[in-house]
Amino acid sequence: MVQYTLTQSPEIILSVPGKDSQKARNKAMEQLMELMDEGKLPTELSNGFSPSEFIEVKEPEVTPSDDEDAITHAVQVLNNLATLKMKVQSSREEAMAIRTQIDKLFSDALVTEEELTDLKQGFKVLKTFAQSNVRYREARAQAEEARTILDRALKSGD
Repeated sequence: MVQYTLTQSPEIILSVPGKDSQKARNKAMEQLMELMDEGKLPTELSNGFSPSEFIEVKEPEVTPSDDEDAITHAVQVLNNLATLKMKVQSSREEAMAIRTQIDKLFSDALVTEEELTDLKQGFKVLKTFAQSNVRYREARAQAEEARTILDRALKSGD
């Protein structure tokens, strides 16, 4: 969407779909003519007017403030914490079951080949759980600050 205005009447904004082009300017000219025909144009264009005289209205680019960046980062940190917590919770039970089987390796009791195979496959689950748990604990420490940032941002100005 492109918007145009007139030097003589900057309060008039003509919106046309698409990008700035001769075709878009011609469509804006049609809108301008309609306004003139309806008597809604506060300015007399006694010297004439051409599509090339339209001034393109551009929205100022808004750059986020440091506070907005901090809030965005805080939400990302908390989202990461939630994701890690889900991973840890979903694999905890299976990992703990595998952990108890490790004790069999340190006993003199016989272990079947099937139990050893299951244990070896379980090490992957145990490793994933342990790594996720470590990352979760680290993320939780970071999330404390993120929570404080959000709490400040959510406080009303009362």
